[in-house]
Amino acid sequence: MEHKYLEWGTLYRISLGIARGLEYLHRGCNTRILHFDIKPHNILLDKEFTPKISDFGLAKVCTREESIISTLEARGTVGYIAPEVFCRSFGGVSHKSDVYSYGMMVLEMVGGRKNISPGVDHTSEIFFPRWVYKRVVLDGELGLKRITNEDEKTQARKMIIVSLWCIQTDPSNRPTMSKVIEMLEGSIDSLEVPPKPYLSSPPRPSSTEFSSGFTSLQVQSSTSLE
Repeated sequence: MEHKYLEWGTLYRISLGIARGLEYLHRGCNTRILHFDIKPHNILLDKEFTPKISDFGLAKVCTREESIISTLEARGTVGYIAPEVFCRSFGGVSHKSDVYSYGMMVLEMVGGRKNISPGVDHTSEIFFPRWVYKRVVLDGELGLKRITNEDEKTQARKMIIVSLWCIQTDPSNRPTMSKVIEMLEGSIDSLEVPPKPYLSSPPRPSSTEFSSGFTSLQVQSSTSLE
């Protein structure tokens, strides 16, 4: 079956739509809702490719004033869980944990791939955020497919820089979702490149339950991003 790929403008609008949805959960409700399982499988698209956040099975409700919350166990899916969720030495669990998951997901949207090194056999892995960070810092060709003009290149670069800010190990260095929206909608020239990610790539999950629904971003009959 021939795969159909979403255009960069559509990917950009999807990433912005998800950011707006998360911003509403974090700030738009009377109580703050932390999703704790932002990943491709939990993003649904309608026929206009408008994203909807789904599956609130791991969500936690807290007051808008609470900056740090307590959890008895790690919540989320391997590959998208913020460091502080599974190891408290990285910081407190908060709405910034959703920001991390969002960043990892958007990086997958941009790359159309998981943490697999390009040009090597399937047993070799690198941490994809480091690879893409190097490309941004060098300001060379991003090595991304289907970019046909400067507008698309700008959209891809915005998504990458914002995502790299979102996956900073220290939660205090991550932007809020309101700031994410501001950065995505603002000028590329106003975006600073964040510090280099230094966490190692997690082990590849053995179950297909953890595989990325954003790989190649295939558009099939389903309205989800799987």
